[in-house]
Amino acid sequence: MMKLLDTLHRWTGGLIGLLLALLGLSGTILLHKDAWIGIPHAGDPLRTDLASVTAATETIMALPGAPQGIIYAHDGFGLHQGRFALGEGAGFYADQSGRVVAGWASQWERPELWIFDFHHHLFAGDSGEWVTGIAGLCGLFFVVTGAILWWRTRKSFRLRLWPKRMSRPAIVTHHRDLGVVVAPLLLLSLVTGTMMIFRPFAMAMVAPFGPVAETVKSMEPPKYESGPLAAKPDYAAMFAAARRRFPTAEFRILSLPRKAGDPISLRMRQQAEWLPNGRTTLWFDAATGRILGARDALAMAPGAQAFNKAYPLHSGKVGGLLWRLVLTLSGLSLTMLGSFAVWTFWFRRPKPAKRAAKTALAPS
Repeated sequence: MMKLLDTLHRWTGGLIGLLLALLGLSGTILLHKDAWIGIPHAGDPLRTDLASVTAATETIMALPGAPQGIIYAHDGFGLHQGRFALGEGAGFYADQSGRVVAGWASQWERPELWIFDFHHHLFAGDSGEWVTGIAGLCGLFFVVTGAILWWRTRKSFRLRLWPKRMSRPAIVTHHRDLGVVVAPLLLLSLVTGTMMIFRPFAMAMVAPFGPVAETVKSMEPPKYESGPLAAKPDYAAMFAAARRRFPTAEFRILSLPRKAGDPISLRMRQQAEWLPNGRTTLWFDAATGRILGARDALAMAPGAQAFNKAYPLHSGKVGGLLWRLVLTLSGLSLTMLGSFAVWTFWFRRPKPAKRAAKTALAPS
């Protein structure tokens, strides 16, 4: 049994290790995205008052090119991000007065965008997302079997951040001992990442918090019929209504209808929500600005609220710098373990023992 586990573990690492290493590295870079974007006004203090947000929204949504929506500035990153309905990943950053400070016609012009696309989709849309999900499941198998196999050699445990020498035995020993130390962090990263891709897996993870059917129903977006989008939507009235409904919540994402009959949606984040963009949502008639419905994220089913914590845990959006440093350790460890696993499997495999030639003396 242990021999089979060892074989499966080595082949899993050899085949999927490089992809896991790249996902770990890209995820680590994204953890600190707000610190390295380096655009003017990115460090501006956050303004959450109704007048400022409304004025910036009206300015941004009046820009040429028909902006499709806005991701609002947050604490630690003082720029609004706008996106256009047309164009492959076209968008812009605007300061909190609504003035555009940087724009792009494609995601390839902004490293934070294409790195995220790689980390989440492997540049291949939904198909790539499935591949990253499968890689996550393989990573979980890799971590669990590695911990089981380590138990046999636990008495020789030595913790090193880097192999003692770049020989295959030293790398394998380092891989084994470092892997068991960071296994809890890797499990957290892999579980939360896979939860965001495979809904059945996510529902299995949150099942202890409540009935799955109740969780699924709580997460389903309601369907509302809306009139055609007005030429000049009354954002001031909509935002004022949203602030009355949720007085302490931050404005997070404004989205215009993607097709006729869809409403305008506004996501907000209440103080108790971990999710950086919140799940508290209001829907407005696109023609009149009248509230069609609202969902309070803090009133969702317990399983849904547990699911909403997966992304902030995975991306370091809670816990401040300390948690981001912990996740940095996890990401860099995954990068090292995955890349070394591929190297030793394909390029440093043990050579088959040479059999000594036997010369038999012929009988005289």
